[in-house]
Amino acid sequence: LLSHEILTPMYCLFEYANKNNYCLQINPASEINPDHLTYFKFVGRVIAMALYHGKFIDNGFTLPFYKKMLKKPYNLQDLEHIDPEFYNSLVWVKDNNVEECGLDVVFSADYEVLGKLQTHELKPGGTDIPVTEENKGEYINLMVEWRLSNGVTDQTKAFLDGFNEVVPLQWLQYFDERELELMLCGMQEFDLDDWQRNTIYRGYSRASKQVTWFWQVVKSLDNEKRARLLQFITGTCRVPIGGFAELMGSNGPQRFCIEKVGGEKSLPRSHTCFNRLDLPAYKTYEILREKLMFAVEECEGFAQE
Repeated sequence: LLSHEILTPMYCLFEYANKNNYCLQINPASEINPDHLTYFKFVGRVIAMALYHGKFIDNGFTLPFYKKMLKKPYNLQDLEHIDPEFYNSLVWVKDNNVEECGLDVVFSADYEVLGKLQTHELKPGGTDIPVTEENKGEYINLMVEWRLSNGVTDQTKAFLDGFNEVVPLQWLQYFDERELELMLCGMQEFDLDDWQRNTIYRGYSRASKQVTWFWQVVKSLDNEKRARLLQFITGTCRVPIGGFAELMGSNGPQRFCIEKVGGEKSLPRSHTCFNRLDLPAYKTYEILREKLMFAVEECEGFAQE
């Protein structure tokens, strides 16, 4: 009850990530409350107390927020579920030759504050440093860090200071962000009939053997591994109160989707902002299970988009 009250967006401390209605992130406008840092420190203590006593919080945070708690660096994929347009623009930079395209970009970011345009240098002298093929990797990393940290640095520090007073943050270093979410939010019992009933297919049909094998794998998993699978594909282990029919994507309601994409040697890939799994047409159940579980467990950096 307490976590439900203090995490509600109506107090302007937290906000929903994009149009996703069950993942929270710090609200950059929280300073509208002059005592907001004190409140964030209090929230950090409450969340830590819940973890220490094995109680689950009512609302979960975004995976990038859990990564910040674990002091893990962000990567480009962390942006997809938070800001898909910004993510796509950086993917374009990564996949194209910026010099051949004549892209006039420097190491700075423009943003608006109370109607006034502000410029943030991503590195000292950034407004005079052009982005080239050689340095665009650094540019992308700095832009991701800025986008996920802009306006929330002080609030995040206050939250972590409060958390650390109850549960030392170094105790969490043995876990990854997905495990931390499970520890804080708990694991729901998944209604597999509801999950299947509210899944759509592209390139496959309900009768396709790969689809049949996929659901056989899901049914064979324990609840923790089902939660990890759901995290891999949707970005969270939580299902809305109304079930899988109310899953949200970056642009509103977005049902769970399995699409036929990729060659037999490829791993399954996920698109978390679309709740979509790219599943190659593997020839056997054993290969599908092996590839899928490897992708879920080792998704950091290459099997997730």
